[in-house]
Amino acid sequence: MEAVARHSSPSKAAAFFDVDGTLIDSTIAHYFRYFMFRRLPPLRAKLWYTGFLIRCGYYMALDRVDRGRLNVVFYRNYAGLPVEEIKSQAADCFREEITPRRFIEAGACIEEHRRAGRAIVLVTGSLDFIIEPLATEIGAAGVLAARLDERDGRFTGELTGPPVGTEEKARRMREFAAANGIDLAQSHAYGDSAADLPMLDAVGFPHAVNPDRKLAAAGRARGWPIHHWNVAGDAARNGR
Repeated sequence: MEAVARHSSPSKAAAFFDVDGTLIDSTIAHYFRYFMFRRLPPLRAKLWYTGFLIRCGYYMALDRVDRGRLNVVFYRNYAGLPVEEIKSQAADCFREEITPRRFIEAGACIEEHRRAGRAIVLVTGSLDFIIEPLATEIGAAGVLAARLDERDGRFTGELTGPPVGTEEKARRMREFAAANGIDLAQSHAYGDSAADLPMLDAVGFPHAVNPDRKLAAAGRARGWPIHHWNVAGDAARNGR
């Protein structure tokens, strides 16, 4: 998805948020599973899910090597699926899959940045139509997300551009900033993975959220704030 502002902002700074693992305890696999369970009869869904779990082992290994390559490979699962049907389920996916997985501290963090006059921008390797309901709810000024190619009413399984990961996230952030008068040196960014290091390095105020081992080490070495956020159920179990 191109770096196009959803609405103008008087701010000269922004808060850029990765989505999966940062705002939401989710992955791109959760969303695809949701759509497939909606399409398949219960017995076929169970059989499909068994095979999908086996493939997820490969996806996890690929993710450790190259997040961008993972996205390219994983999104080929959408090949042949009807565009209108899948997109029409995005609001339900948001309500049933995304909302219960949201980190409870994320909302307050977003609101704090909004009160400070910073534009809220989502930067994610997830698909644009899946993230759109979240972006609308939080009033995001921009969504820098992946987009699937469409042909004859069906997804081809190929992305319309480079996967939105690692250096591509930072590139799109710089593009968005240039187009919208955002000063990256005065901006904040939040990520959870070592794959988010380029986007965090692109701003003056990086933050690590529930970081993986590599990002945690990098964050400590550079003196970045490290946040530990919870979904509602986790907070209750931890007595928070």
